[in-house]
Amino acid sequence: MYEGDDAVTLRPDQRIVTSLVPPHSRVLDLGCGDGSLLRHLITTRGCLGTGVELDHSALTTAMSAGVPVLGLDLNDDLGEFHDKSYDVVILSQTLQAVTSPDVVLAEMARIGTLLVLLVPNFVYWRNRLKIIGGRMPTSHDLPYSWHDTPNQSYSGVADLEDWFASFDLEVVKRVCLDGKGHPSRVASAAPNLLAGSTIHVLKSHWVEPETGRSIHD
Repeated sequence: MYEGDDAVTLRPDQRIVTSLVPPHSRVLDLGCGDGSLLRHLITTRGCLGTGVELDHSALTTAMSAGVPVLGLDLNDDLGEFHDKSYDVVILSQTLQAVTSPDVVLAEMARIGTLLVLLVPNFVYWRNRLKIIGGRMPTSHDLPYSWHDTPNQSYSGVADLEDWFASFDLEVVKRVCLDGKGHPSRVASAAPNLLAGSTIHVLKSHWVEPETGRSIHD
């Protein structure tokens, strides 16, 4: 159990994300929802945090809990943040719902040094079986039906890692989760097939476009 009374409110995958964030980091949580993860990072790991959320209900809940949160659109408004202004940028169960994934990932790499992404694996074996059976998959990580889903894009683990490489993002750590969001050594043996979702910790090597200099030079 993590420190802090609110630890029990976190999903298993959120607890893993928490463990991957260095204490006392400056954290930007994109698509923070009701702010429970960010609140836990602030209260138990001494982080300085800011959340971004567009859904009005979730935004209100987060603000009522005292979580610092901004009502911004991830697709259009991340330019508001300065280069390397955060140590860690989190995108948890949100990538599939943004309309401009390339823009969001590029902005994350510009804003932060470490990126933590929790992403469902659309080609998880149970999803494959449902498609073979002629049905669109729903699961713990993809709970919506085809007609009411907010999701804009779908990916497998192999797709994700090729995509990360195209942005010169170094994979520091990968945690494979089973179909219920728990860490799985079995899933780690063949992530693209066996992982219900994955958590990737990435290191950004972003450089200033005009100078070509690393922000750390």
